[in-house]
Amino acid sequence: MGLSRHDAPDLEDPAMPTYSALTTLMGEDAAQALADAVEKMDPAPVGVGVFEIEDDSGLWEVGAYFLEEPNAVILDVLALAFEAKPFALSELPEIDWVAHVRRELAPVEAGRFFVYGSHDADKVPEGRVALQIEATVAFGTGHHGTTLGCLRAFDRLFDAGFRPAKVADVGCGTAVLALAAAAVLPEARVIASDIDRVAVDVAEANVAINGLDGRLECLEAAGFDHPTLAAAAPFDLVFANILKGPLIELAPSMAAHAAPGGIIILSGLLVVQAEAVTAAYLAEGFTLEAREDIGEWSTLVFRRPQ
Repeated sequence: MGLSRHDAPDLEDPAMPTYSALTTLMGEDAAQALADAVEKMDPAPVGVGVFEIEDDSGLWEVGAYFLEEPNAVILDVLALAFEAKPFALSELPEIDWVAHVRRELAPVEAGRFFVYGSHDADKVPEGRVALQIEATVAFGTGHHGTTLGCLRAFDRLFDAGFRPAKVADVGCGTAVLALAAAAVLPEARVIASDIDRVAVDVAEANVAINGLDGRLECLEAAGFDHPTLAAAAPFDLVFANILKGPLIELAPSMAAHAAPGGIIILSGLLVVQAEAVTAAYLAEGFTLEAREDIGEWSTLVFRRPQ
């Protein structure tokens, strides 16, 4: 799922981070400003994250990770200054989180697609489109209901003969969706973009791991705000696995960048948020082609009229 995030901790080091500080406050701008202030602390955090709480409350979470115990007084002052709840400060055990996650994540099957980590390379069945995605700080291993729903939706469209010539994955995270498209559409132009530089770096690494160099471009961009995306439009297929708020904000831009008859696959939203997102896209002239709910998450497929 998409998110607004500053630098993330290096989860490949089992000894980091050792302290976390978490708080919540109203509004994205205030949360980003608080995160900026926390980044200037001494000792400096190794990562600061800003996340929207997906319950329509308007609350955002700010989390920071430290190798040294942070100054609790400064955290209290910052919380007061930005009208946030007091930071919850915790000492974390030295756990290799990536190794832990790898043990917990079994391969994912979504139609023809088989998403796996390197630790399960021996389990890849013949005749499947295999995508190697490692557990990292970027989102989108294929296990989450949102990513799985997008893969299933694309698989069904592909079965029905849909062969888009130009594909965009907006808010790509690990770029698993863009990789899936590139793997089965060798002639298509595929662009993966994310607002987070860390995610773009992870996406580029996954392109190489999967032997798809030259088959897709990875860009740092907010929505469609990049010259390469503008020049490539209109797109026959757009993935956007992000959050309810950004999905609604993107609706007019989606209409402007989707080709006539083009398909957009949206997720990153809760089942209870699906109607609001649907209304925003119907208002832009899209038609709802399909919806799949997996647990508490919903995936929506829209078509732009010819």
